[in-house]
Amino acid sequence: MSRKDNTHRRNELSRRRLLKGTALGAGALAVPGVAYATTADSGTSKTGTPARTRAGAAALTHPGMLHSADDFARMAEKVRAGAEPWKSGWERLTANPHSAAGWTPRPLETVVRGGDGQNYPQLYKDIHAAYQNALRWKVTGERAHGDTARDILNAWSAKLRTVTGNADRFLASGIYGYQFANAAEIMRGYDGFDLARCQEMLADVFYPLCDDFLKNHNGACITNYWANWDLCNMAAVMAIGILNDDRAKFDQAVDYFHHGEGNGSLAHAVPFLHEGGLAQWQESGRDQGHSLMGIGLMGTVCEMALKQGIDLYGADDNRFMKACEYVAKYNHGESVPFRTYSWGTGQNCAHREQTVISENSRGQTRPVWERVYHHYHYRKGYRTPYLSLMAREQSPEGGGGDHGPNSGGYDELGFGTLTYVLKA
Repeated sequence: MSRKDNTHRRNELSRRRLLKGTALGAGALAVPGVAYATTADSGTSKTGTPARTRAGAAALTHPGMLHSADDFARMAEKVRAGAEPWKSGWERLTANPHSAAGWTPRPLETVVRGGDGQNYPQLYKDIHAAYQNALRWKVTGERAHGDTARDILNAWSAKLRTVTGNADRFLASGIYGYQFANAAEIMRGYDGFDLARCQEMLADVFYPLCDDFLKNHNGACITNYWANWDLCNMAAVMAIGILNDDRAKFDQAVDYFHHGEGNGSLAHAVPFLHEGGLAQWQESGRDQGHSLMGIGLMGTVCEMALKQGIDLYGADDNRFMKACEYVAKYNHGESVPFRTYSWGTGQNCAHREQTVISENSRGQTRPVWERVYHHYHYRKGYRTPYLSLMAREQSPEGGGGDHGPNSGGYDELGFGTLTYVLKA
């Protein structure tokens, strides 16, 4: 099958899916005419102009990814005062071996994820060490941690030239692209940090893979890849755009959130609304570990956009919040409604469907709840009963390596109790 024919097939399936969604009525999102929250401080959803027509050329804010200057000031103040729960969150960070000053990086010229010769754990462990040391420097001002974060980032930007592997290379480009950019954003302006080389490496090594995946989906049917695949690459495109002061890349990610044909866009990641303020997550019939990962990744995209004045959290009447409540309620051990989810797989869009929610990995602990809970409950004042339960029960959140020794334990940068809690 030619790329042209395959693209036609993907587009046709996408059109059918949107028509089906419209026919389902209130339980599914009809993309044209959705209500978008358009400002960072709007308490309710407003009908606004979609991202592609309101992009503009406004300057990007720094630091402006997962954490702002105000966030760092709050963390430092609360930790100095020994205030809870920030104190416990800080102790979780300092107990993690990746946060130790003097961590020795092991940079590679070629990173492989998927297939023969896999070596990608060297990358994600070093990224988490850089991020954790950067946090410790911002909270305490200790140069040993700042120097460690700087040296890790400089070592990788000097050597890394290729990210490759089987289809999983697109998970690497997305997850490690957004994480690396976030660590670099914290270190912006630090003595000896080669920001320009880091920007170039992310733009030349990571971004082309992210962009290709979002446009072509590895040559597969548009519904073949789960929401997480899109979301991690959206997060990387947004983060690279912010780090590089490249508004076009930032707007590309925002536009995809609203209009993307793949499963990472809001319309497809949250395909069905249910009664009781709940909305079904796209991977709920697959397993709960990946559903939790999806909450974390969409929360990452929303938080980074918010730092730049774009409220994706509130899009389509807080549709993401309803999905968070759905996943939280089920993983807390309670029942939730489930609507049959159908999709096409492979290059030929072979039909598959899930008729029941999956119990696989139910109740797994991942550091994804503090960020979304404190946004919806404290910033916006919404009632979030199940987010509240999960955030409180899993506090204090850890980070890379605290929630599993394999790659899944490093999907989130974590430490949300320290970094996202706004009010005790």
